Amino acid sequence: MRFTRRYFGKLALTAMPAVAVSKSSLAALALAPAKPNSTINGVELGTITYSYRAMPDQSAQAILRYVLDSGISRIEFMGGPVEAFAGAPPSGGFGGGGGRGGPPPTPEQQAARREAAEKLRAWRTSVSMDRFKALRKIFNDAGVTIYAWKQLNPNMSDGEMEYVFNVAEALGCTHTTLELIDEPEPLKRIGQFAEKKKIYAAYHTHLQGSMTAFDQAFAISKGNMANVDLGHFVGAGGDPIAFIKKFNGRISSVHLKDRSTPSHGQGNLPWGKGDTPIGEILLTMKRDRHTYPAAIEMEYEVPAGSDPVKETAKCLDFCKAALAKA
Repeated sequence: MRFTRRYFGKLALTAMPAVAVSKSSLAALALAPAKPNSTINGVELGTITYSYRAMPDQSAQAILRYVLDSGISRIEFMGGPVEAFAGAPPSGGFGGGGGRGGPPPTPEQQAARREAAEKLRAWRTSVSMDRFKALRKIFNDAGVTIYAWKQLNPNMSDGEMEYVFNVAEALGCTHTTLELIDEPEPLKRIGQFAEKKKIYAAYHTHLQGSMTAFDQAFAISKGNMANVDLGHFVGAGGDPIAFIKKFNGRISSVHLKDRSTPSHGQGNLPWGKGDTPIGEILLTMKRDRHTYPAAIEMEYEVPAGSDPVKETAKCLDFCKAALAKA
């Protein structure tokens, strides 16, 4: 599926303030190409927009183009492009000092970062939800559902945390995602927000994923769910089939990638080259009627002559072939 520059030029106009949008630009959506459908044999396939991190343009409009060209109809959206679309001030991610292995930041750099963080905090706690709703409409009109947004942080103030859940609601998400944490107090606090807002907080795992990794989060709140990475789960030596069978009902979404086991080097490999039983995961989801999205996370090295959009489309084709065996 390919979408023309002319179409996206028209689509970009819908991202402008309402007063600047002409009737003709709004009518352009009627000329849009066929909408994608990445629900395959009842399994809801999607992607996390992190898959496109190496693409040169990281605007929300460009990401929509990447998603559509990949043939994807649902996404977990990373936080930065969403906030940039809505007019957020710079977050303070400055270079120079404090990087891994580099010199510590200077007092001036520290002060600049604090100032930027305060400006962002003030913006988050006062911004209207209108721009986020507009972004949802742009994606929905193109045939893409935003099912999750990743921007939650346990160190946020109550006002910022309220903002994250409000944005997730405005985008049409069923859950917001963050990295799994161990401390019971923030798990309780986040779970309470999730229960209040009726939008789940789903925790993502790397190599700490295991059959017991989510026990504390699940016990503390019904608002706490899993956004488990089944590729990393294999990289840690675990059995992803056993996990999804046991915890179906506490999973909001999963990530798919092909990693090798610890005995095979834990590599992140092109699909079909590693040890993640992607096909069996998908067939299990189909047989047992798992209704949560399974997100392609394109994290292996992109081969020469290709790009993340093409590789994400290849991963989707891999899933289609696996599900065709059902």
